[in-house]
Amino acid sequence: MTAPKDGEGGFAALRIFESDPGEPAVIALLERHLSHCRAASPPEFVFALDLDGLRTPEITFWTAWEGQVLLGCGALKEFQPGHGEIKSMHTAQEARGKGVAKALVEVILETARARNYERLSLETGTMVEFAAARRLYEGFGFTPCPIFGDYVKSEYSVCYTLLL
Repeated sequence: MTAPKDGEGGFAALRIFESDPGEPAVIALLERHLSHCRAASPPEFVFALDLDGLRTPEITFWTAWEGQVLLGCGALKEFQPGHGEIKSMHTAQEARGKGVAKALVEVILETARARNYERLSLETGTMVEFAAARRLYEGFGFTPCPIFGDYVKSEYSVCYTLLL
């Protein structure tokens, strides 16, 4: 979705755009995202994508803005034909609980459906730091599923899926 999504979650003008993850403000948000994941998870169980990982052809990346303030980001990876994966979801600390992540997931779901994906999956942490993320995905109807792709079964990760 390249058009903005306005007025979500109590924001006067939340705008979501396909973006280049290499923009300076985005790089700073991604660094905070990776730091958050690394602080909460053992190194071998941090699956968040870095800048290079987000710049691959199978990734579509979005950012959420209010005016000139970057509030969050999220990505959709074509995992395999008909199966997408949500990646690199992060909301800036000051914007948490205000609907930014929900608006990003709605854009990702809309895009996955437009691409005729049959399934959308994701991996997130099991620790308390990821509780809000798990609630967000469960609120959209995602349910726990077996690990997929290159993920490793562990006490630190949980995978979710949603049939579209």
